[in-house]
Amino acid sequence: MIDYIYLGIYKFFSSILHILPDRATLYLMKSMSRFAYFAGRRHRYIINQNLKLAFQNRLTQNERDIIGRSAYLNLLDTIFGIMRRERMSRDEVIKNISFSGSDIIEDAIKNGREIIFITGHLGNWELLSQALAIKFNLNLVGVGRELDSKMMDRVLKENRERFSVEMVYKRGAMRGCLKALKDKKAVGILIDQSLPIGQGIEINFFNNRATHTTLASTLSRRYKVDLIPVFISTDDYKNYQATIYNPLPYQKTDNQEEDILKMTQAQADIMQKVIEQNPKEWFWQHKRWKVFMPEVYKKC
Repeated sequence: MIDYIYLGIYKFFSSILHILPDRATLYLMKSMSRFAYFAGRRHRYIINQNLKLAFQNRLTQNERDIIGRSAYLNLLDTIFGIMRRERMSRDEVIKNISFSGSDIIEDAIKNGREIIFITGHLGNWELLSQALAIKFNLNLVGVGRELDSKMMDRVLKENRERFSVEMVYKRGAMRGCLKALKDKKAVGILIDQSLPIGQGIEINFFNNRATHTTLASTLSRRYKVDLIPVFISTDDYKNYQATIYNPLPYQKTDNQEEDILKMTQAQADIMQKVIEQNPKEWFWQHKRWKVFMPEVYKKC
């Protein structure tokens, strides 16, 4: 029953978004994000705790509130974007996206190298995966978490696959990624979520201990291929900029553990750098430091 409620809400907003002009859509998103931030006491607390940890109390409460509202605005843009792209052509999807560093991907394609993208929940990450697949004519396999609603997961799956993006879920991520690379498909990995000890390794993130996935590092070392960081951002929620950064070099010595740690820390460093440049666009609602500092979130 709950699945049909979710689907009904999805269809309701989808129909509205296809008739609303851009300015009205942005107004709706801003109103909803403001309400979500101030009404959602639990997640507002998480956001503020995360910002205090990341910026060491250098932000005022007003600045934290602005970033908190923007985090919801960014999330809504990601969700609404999925709905709006249901009726878009491939050319329409990338019409308002500029790409910086395209030569890095074009060079990898030209030389027949495996392609492993790393990114995070920053900007419109759903749009990013589809934009990369369309722009560079790639079949892209992303790693993600299956939605709790099976029905909504199917809806999202169909939306992604229209633009040559497939998904493998975390439980079978390594096997799925290995198969994708063997089949000459690109792989995209979100690297910014907390993982339990045993599923990730300890790194330094914003001068705090945190866990980090080793999936990208393991694949990079195995295939002797550099990792390509790519992130998307926007100033107006109409035009987007996809920035492809210089590849992070793979490490392959006799010390596998040290290699993995170095590569994984390098990923955390680029993720931190991009968040510091665009703090309003990251998903601050996640308990990023909960493994080593659960007391930070004790009131949740």
